[in-house]
Amino acid sequence: MFKATCSECNEECEIPFNPTEGRPVKCDACFKKGRDSHRGGGRDRGFGSRERRDFNVVCAECGRATTVPFKPTQGKPVLCRDCFKGK
Repeated sequence: MFKATCSECNEECEIPFNPTEGRPVKCDACFKKGRDSHRGGGRDRGFGSRERRDFNVVCAECGRATTVPFKPTQGKPVLCRDCFKGK
């Protein structure tokens, strides 16, 4: 373990890696606090709290218009549900 100073709360802490000059270090409490804020504030909110967004696409195999629950990457073919199941 290596001694370091947390860049958020300025408390001395121990971390499992050698801190690199110029890179911020967080103590366990500040690290966990940051992770919770990215997740929507806690366990009870989970993935279901995000609003689902569908994207309109044309199936690369059959040519039918459909929607997919992810943003398609340009240059990569997207299949409709029926063509995807058939593979």
